[in-house]
Formats: sequence, structure tokens, C-alpha cells
Amino acid sequence: MYQSLEESAISTSPSTEPSSLILIVDDDALIRLQLRLYLQKEKYRVVEASDGLTGLAAYEEVHPDLILLDAVMPTMDGFACCQKLSEVPESDRPPILMITSLEDKESVDRAFAAGAADYITKPIHWAVLGQRVRRLIQQFHLQQQQTLIYKQLEAANRQLKYLASIDGLTQIANRRQFDEQLDHEWRRMTRQQTPLSLILCDIDFFKPYNDTYGHQAGDVCLQQVAAALNRSINRAGDLVARYGGEEFVVILPDTELEGAVHIVKKMQARIQDLAIVHKSSPNHCITLSFGITTVIPTQESLPETLITAADAALYQAKDQGRNTFCTKTHTVNEFTH
Repeated sequence: MYQSLEESAISTSPSTEPSSLILIVDDDALIRLQLRLYLQKEKYRVVEASDGLTGLAAYEEVHPDLILLDAVMPTMDGFACCQKLSEVPESDRPPILMITSLEDKESVDRAFAAGAADYITKPIHWAVLGQRVRRLIQQFHLQQQQTLIYKQLEAANRQLKYLASIDGLTQIANRRQFDEQLDHEWRRMTRQQTPLSLILCDIDFFKPYNDTYGHQAGDVCLQQVAAALNRSINRAGDLVARYGGEEFVVILPDTELEGAVHIVKKMQARIQDLAIVHKSSPNHCITLSFGITTVIPTQESLPETLITAADAALYQAKDQGRNTFCTKTHTVNEFTH
């Protein structure tokens, strides 16, 4: 068994930061005692283990800042223990200082090959030990700080990427994300030769709504509509984006025209459930017009043709009195209704 912190660590003042923790793994009780007394004098906390197996168990429990590891031990020697510890991810792995009575080049090479950061020979030169312990712990703490900074930068970059792809008002995808997603799905559907559907829609009589209720109410309306549209899709590849102003666009990969029409009907129902009052509209509430198009992309065609087709269908829906949808299927050379 290994000696716990309560048994081996020196007391620390509540007003100071906890001192670094060192794990001693050695089968020689006298060596462990000498090491512990020296390290405690140097203000380190200490945990002890008498062989490699208990040393591994101690590491899992206390996660030290440094491991002092004897090379020659029964049950599991220091080389095997060091090799096992080298499986720990590098950012979490404490340095290992091998303590050995073996001075031959083969043993030294074996220690480094197993993952040791440094070694020191017996009998121990205490000043040399102290210097190497300080250096290895400083390096480990610096590595931990660098890892933390790297993770923070990664998180910040993810947040910046998210903000760059999200519409600030509606909190759904913005035009930039839509363009990237459409290009990606166009190329993917071209390879797979499966249908890609697009829905283009906008809020009917939105300018009169702003004129009647004010732009703050208009912003709230856009947010509610965006949320309703977004709740109408549930597949990972589907995307609702703000196309501009009161216009929204929906990408539906691997979706036939009938599937896209089904999604639009769900959207219409959700918009109706919002019951946003609009006295300047013939329906006396907020409604949307929809243009739907579907294509099996080819290398000879471009994503812009899909947008053009959806826009033509949307224009037709408006021409028919709004609060409805129209569809157009797109081939390489023509539109058909």
C-alpha cells in the first residue's frame, strides 16, 4: 500500500498556495524515508508507494506534479511502471525522475525509452536532486499553463466561428453560413446523386407591420418567426438561415419535393400558432409566402440555379395573393412548374 497525504505531507498555511505534490515509488523503506524528509524540508507534499503497482494506484488517486521512480523493484519494476504511465495523455502526464543504481548506458537508454524525463543515480546527491526536482516541476507547470491557454484559445476560436455564422438578431444561421452549407451540400448531393431541396420564404406585408407597430416589434416578430421555422426541422443536415431582411431560407439535403412541401406545411402551422397580430394584413396576422424547389445537382449546374428557382417560386406565391407556397423543380437546362 502507499502512504497517504495525511500520513506523509507536511502541513501548509491556509494563506499560501498548496505546494507541489511528489509521488515517491521505491521498495526500499529507508530510501523512501530519506527522500520524504528531504522533500518535506524543501516544502513539497509527499505520497509514497512501495512498488510499481501501488505507485500506479497512487498516481490515479492523487495526480502528482512529479514522480520519483526507483528502477529496480519487485512486482513491477520502474521501467514497466514508467511505460504504463507514458500511456497517460501528454498534457496530463507528470514528469518522471528515475532513481537508479544502474549507471550503464543501456539502462539509461531504457529509462528514457520508457518515458522518463530525467534520471539520478544512487547514492543520491541531494543538491542535484533538488535542482532537478525544481526544474521538472517548473516545466510541468509551464506545460499545464500552455495547455490551459491553448484550450482557452480553442474555445474562443469556436465562439468566434459560431458568432461569425449566426445572425445576431434571430440567433439562427446567417447568410454566410447558408452560402457555405449550400456549397457543401451541393457538392455532396452531386457525388451521391440525391435530391437537394431549398425553401425561400419571407414575411408578408412586413414593411406595413414595422410602420404600424415600430421596429422593435418588428425585431421581435423576426425572432419569433425564425424560431418557429427552426423548430420545424429536426435532421442534423437541415438548416434554417436568415437570408436578408424579412427573408429566410431552408436547406433540406436528401429531400424530395414532397418532403419539402411537408416541411413548409409544418412551418405554416407553426406561424399560424404564433398568432402575431398584423392589422395591415388581409389575414390580420403575420403570414409567410414560400417558394420551394428541388434538384439533383450535377457537375454542370451551380447552386445559384437552385436559389433562382426558389426565388421564382416565391415570386409566384406572392403573385397568387401571399400566405401560400409554390413549387418549381429544376433540371439542368430549364425550370418546370
